[in-house]
Amino acid sequence: MTAVEPDEVADTAPPAILVGAPTERRNPRSVDLDLMSTRDVLTVINEADRRVPSAVAAVLDRIATTVDLAVAALRAGRRVHYFGAGTSGRLGVLDVAELAPTFNSPRHWFCAHLAGGTDAMWRAVENAEDDDRGGAAEAAECVDAGDVVVGLAASGRTPYVLGALAAARAKGASTVLLCANPKAEAARSVDVFIGVDTGPEVVTGSTRMKAGTAQKLVLNTFSTAVMVRLGRVYSNLMIDMVATNAKLRGRMISILMEATGCSEEISRRALHEADGDLKTALVSLVSGAGVNAARAALARSERHVRDALALLAS
Repeated sequence: MTAVEPDEVADTAPPAILVGAPTERRNPRSVDLDLMSTRDVLTVINEADRRVPSAVAAVLDRIATTVDLAVAALRAGRRVHYFGAGTSGRLGVLDVAELAPTFNSPRHWFCAHLAGGTDAMWRAVENAEDDDRGGAAEAAECVDAGDVVVGLAASGRTPYVLGALAAARAKGASTVLLCANPKAEAARSVDVFIGVDTGPEVVTGSTRMKAGTAQKLVLNTFSTAVMVRLGRVYSNLMIDMVATNAKLRGRMISILMEATGCSEEISRRALHEADGDLKTALVSLVSGAGVNAARAALARSERHVRDALALLAS
């Protein structure tokens, strides 16, 4: 048997990078995790999770800036893109998937890009996150000037994500990096940096935990606020929802009753007269105008209920 020299092993081994992100540090509160009772394990995880909302609160100003960028882009006919790998990328896909049924947003408004493609939703795709050229090529192909591109990377250094951000910026898009590393070097190369300080994970390096929870909160907060600013919510009610089943059709009637104070019978009749369009029925009931006038006011106001009501009042 031929002996293998150490230098030969180094030459043939796949590349390995030591990541210095906070998520890779050991958490002193969980060093004896494998010796704890089940209840104590759950307590340690729960106590760590409590840090996440406060960490997100600390970056709300930067999220607000990102919301305003996205609203301006969508109003101008541009798009919002998420680029991510692993847990971060899957959370981006999840956020995008829920926007259309919740807010009836056009499907081209938000686009999710996952390193490794659709297969990576269900299993890890080897070396996909290290493919900076792949991220750059994908962004170069689908991102246009004026778009908003949000990179999702717990460590703040994922090559696929950084490659996409660099290519997007070169094409004239606004770039945002969301990560769990407040000191990520890439902060200097994006327009908006959202570094959520979630600290070390309970299981060292397992960014599906606090870092993932923080990204879920930020994405939900961001996309929901975008939809609110674009008039897809009236008061705190979902008025642009798609009624694809009996429960949701019932919810439409409940929303009309809540928003207008009208009876179930009147709300049902208004929705029927509006051909099932919740916004038209709502504007008609609140303003007292006929369905055709309500529909015309919504068309003039880009289907923003408050603006439509103001038009009818004037």
